[in-house]
Amino acid sequence: MDKNKTVAIITGATSGIGRETAIALAGEGIHLVLPVRSMEKGKILKEEIKEKTGNGQVDVMEADLGSFRSIRAFAEQFNKKYDRLHLLINNAGIWEVKRKLSEDGVELTFAVNHLAPFLLTNLLLDTIKASAPARIINVASTVHKQAFMKLHDVEMKKGWGSLRAYAQSKLANVLFTRKLAADLKGTGVTVNCLHPGVVASHLFDRMPSFIRNIAAPFMITPKNGAQTTVYLATSPEVRNVSGEYFARKNIASTSRRSKNMEVAERLWELSKTYCGL
Repeated sequence: MDKNKTVAIITGATSGIGRETAIALAGEGIHLVLPVRSMEKGKILKEEIKEKTGNGQVDVMEADLGSFRSIRAFAEQFNKKYDRLHLLINNAGIWEVKRKLSEDGVELTFAVNHLAPFLLTNLLLDTIKASAPARIINVASTVHKQAFMKLHDVEMKKGWGSLRAYAQSKLANVLFTRKLAADLKGTGVTVNCLHPGVVASHLFDRMPSFIRNIAAPFMITPKNGAQTTVYLATSPEVRNVSGEYFARKNIASTSRRSKNMEVAERLWELSKTYCGL
């Protein structure tokens, strides 16, 4: 992969791990396309990246990951402007403390953390395959090990809980990775996911103070949290690795539930219905 000709999309790049990932990849000479909800924040980030790396190849486009309409508009705009995409990093994520709904009336954690990357990836998949070798990277979490997929009630209309909703969405990320990797076998496109570590990011901003206090001693900086993402995006060591879950730049174990391909298939079909694919 010629980094000077590489095009990468990174979601959630205006803060935390995403911001550090964007700065690191820009430093490698990679052309960045950043979908952002706030164009003002996006423009500030673009200038910061250029100042820190000297790389002015940063394209900021508006996209609200809580809206299927907005995701489709972004993908359409991207596909009109670009004919190649070598890296898709589905980094954005939320952790809500109260049950909320997306613009489309879907439970917000499931919508943003799973359905958004599912839809975005599928809308860009033809371009990604045409750009092979290419890589898709999904930021998951070790908390997926606490979850199981409530396929009969993925929005948790009954028994919603902040941690349960977040954990289920991260399990969905791993299942999505495994299913997509299997589908893309032999295409030159790899798909992997990762646990970034417990990162001191805005993800915890709305958490109760006692949770933040418990987590604080174990937290790492966003820059350290981005290391495994950057490794999966750039290292030649993983160019032929697909369908795996990484932590600290190594393949790590996942829950038994995350390996259930029947559940992965059912989640895929359910996600297609939600997204209108």
